[in-house]
Amino acid sequence: MRWRRRDRAPDDAPVAGEEVVVADSGDARAADGGTAVTGHRGPPLPGSAGAGTVRIERTGAAIASAPHAVAITGNVHIDHVDVHAATTPESVRWPLRPNPVRALASAFQDRAGLRERIDRARAGHASVVLSGGGGMGKSQLAAACAHQARADGVDLVLWVNAADTEQVITTYARAALLIAAPGAAGQDPQDDARAFVNWLATTTRSWLVVLDDITDPRSLEPWWPPTPSPSGRGRMTASTRRREALLSGGDRVVIDVDTYTRGEAEAYLRERLTHAEHAHLLDEDLPRLARELGLLPLALAHAAAYMINEDVPCGRYLHLFTAGTTRLDKLLPPDADTERYGRPVAAALLLSLNAAQRAEPAGLAAPALTLAAFLDPAGHPRSFWTHQSVLDHLNTHRAPAPDTTNHTRVDAEDAHAALRLLHRYGLITDDSRNNPRAVRIHALTARAARETPPDTELPALARTIADALLGLWPEQDHTNADLTAVLRANTDTLTTHVGDHLWHPHGHLVLYRAGQSLLDTCLHRASTPHWERTTADAERLLGGEHPDTLTARANLTVSYWQAGRTGEAIALAERVLADIERLSGTKHPDRLKALANLGALYRQAGRIGEAIVLEERALADHERLLGEEHPGTLSARANLSRSYREAGRIGEAIALEERVLTDCKRLLGGERPDTLTARANLAVSYHQAGRNDEAIALEERVWIDRQRLLGEEHPDTAKARVILGLSYYRAGRIDLADRVLADCERWLYAEHPEIGLTVRAGLALSYYRARRIGEAVALLERVLADCVRLLGAEHPDTAAISVVLHDWINE
Repeated sequence: MRWRRRDRAPDDAPVAGEEVVVADSGDARAADGGTAVTGHRGPPLPGSAGAGTVRIERTGAAIASAPHAVAITGNVHIDHVDVHAATTPESVRWPLRPNPVRALASAFQDRAGLRERIDRARAGHASVVLSGGGGMGKSQLAAACAHQARADGVDLVLWVNAADTEQVITTYARAALLIAAPGAAGQDPQDDARAFVNWLATTTRSWLVVLDDITDPRSLEPWWPPTPSPSGRGRMTASTRRREALLSGGDRVVIDVDTYTRGEAEAYLRERLTHAEHAHLLDEDLPRLARELGLLPLALAHAAAYMINEDVPCGRYLHLFTAGTTRLDKLLPPDADTERYGRPVAAALLLSLNAAQRAEPAGLAAPALTLAAFLDPAGHPRSFWTHQSVLDHLNTHRAPAPDTTNHTRVDAEDAHAALRLLHRYGLITDDSRNNPRAVRIHALTARAARETPPDTELPALARTIADALLGLWPEQDHTNADLTAVLRANTDTLTTHVGDHLWHPHGHLVLYRAGQSLLDTCLHRASTPHWERTTADAERLLGGEHPDTLTARANLTVSYWQAGRTGEAIALAERVLADIERLSGTKHPDRLKALANLGALYRQAGRIGEAIVLEERALADHERLLGEEHPGTLSARANLSRSYREAGRIGEAIALEERVLTDCKRLLGGERPDTLTARANLAVSYHQAGRNDEAIALEERVWIDRQRLLGEEHPDTAKARVILGLSYYRAGRIDLADRVLADCERWLYAEHPEIGLTVRAGLALSYYRARRIGEAVALLERVLADCVRLLGAEHPDTAAISVVLHDWINE
């Protein structure tokens, strides 16, 4: 007997009911301290199936089923034995199980959705290829299929380690001898493997071949099992990290295997800890822990084992994991591999990186993956990879060619090829159908990749990514709302991972552009924390009087203003104006912006006299320093007109607003946002002057233009629709007003809750004016409750609605 041993997992040992065929009898040592394999050494008997077949009857005992066979006892691990072909097909004892099948994980999740897709593919007699990144549980799904086939009595279930094509050939050759395949002589492994493939194509017996962990689909091409089999009783299941067209040839169906669902991930942790009698480690942080581990089966298995070993509850482990200060190999260590995945998590996630690095375009896979690792796992635009800063980075960090030749300079085509390479090797997902989130990476793969580059490379890496994100930003956010949302998310992710590296030698402009985008899109609840964090970072790293710090503070003022925190906004705006005048003088452009902001805040706080004084001063300075037709001057004129209106100086307000609208159309064009705003402001003043028909005509045009230019769901479009609906009510056009506001409320409240409050408050007011008091009060009560929840009890709008509701109830 020739015994070749290597380390194997206990579950790969023979089990009850399993047959093991050996070449001859003899003496050998059992693996890992098990009982020795013993028997009489001698030649195989004529007509015997090799030297004999051993059926394991129960754990720790075995009975030889043929002369000169061996008895196996104890925990015996067999990696490979030589076999002789059966003399005739009739001598083969079916069903056959030549190789052990991977054991199912503890708390194995059946993944009903994926299993249903697999079953549907098989119902059509197609072979199934399970494709996905590292640690997704592909081999476990394949093992579940194999175990089910064994339970169903399939004649031949062959598990093949397909990472190496030579190993596939060897396994096929051994199987050919076991089944007495025609043409299998035991002389040439390739000939015998071909005989096995031919047998699969012609046999009427049922079979399942599992090709686990395919790494080179092209070299495997001659060895794919033939499907559909002529008898319709043959099946093939494969697993691979690769994603390429070759996998879907030959009537094969490729099924993408992603992470667990949230329910599956939580169920795994709950069952794993409970079965291990560690249910006391479960707590309310379990759902978040599952999410932070990316719902990745491999990571969940390692984390559960760590928690069991160290007696660490979910909440504590979650804190360790999210702190970001501990490497993956510490939090998910190799000795926690209780499910026998066979590799540490970081190594498993990046397993195919070396092969990708060698493939064309050679040397680009690793630096490209590093860039992707610092971006939002949920996705970033493909166009990121065409930015010059990215191309320069790839060119600088490309691995040298193995020979003396030099690489050509990296261009956009090379970057795209590197992206597709990472996709094919399962390290990222690149799907143009999902643009602007076309390029995605699993969060744990990203974390493993971020632990690779030395800290000295982080400053340049941070600037490269920040430059590319800034370069992708549209001039006006409303022209591509989806793209700007993705760019904001990627900026946040980058900021989280690179820390202070975006603040040297000054604050990178992408930080300010992301914050401005939040202000422009009226995302108050997100903009305030952003600008508070940015201001604090600028003060800490650049100093309180640095220009970037003053700019951040000014934007925080606007954020407070938009959020209704008028008192804080005014105090900060006064400080900003004083600092700018002290540090930069009275002619600096930033002083003009600070004047305008403070005047608007005074107006919002009802301090109209102070607002007019500041805004008249601001307009005069704009005209003197920038000229009468500068966009900033037009804005200053518009600001002053609003304060005139608030002070009841309607004639002066209308004169200014008509001039602003005329100048905007002439200088900026009729479709610019500033022009639409000027038209809307003039409509308000026309209403106040009793010129309602003219006002409604302007409002109708504003709404139509904003729908066309900004989209139906943009906050400014929604506001225009609300204003128009309320104007219809005031004009007695009740049916039209009800239709406009009701249609608006159905979708607006979910997308923009603050504006939804305005819609419903307007409806309540209209009901009240129509003397539908009961409906008005009921609706306004709901609005007040939502104001408290969304804006806070101290917000000016909450207070105003509370006063109105009190008056209506006590009328």
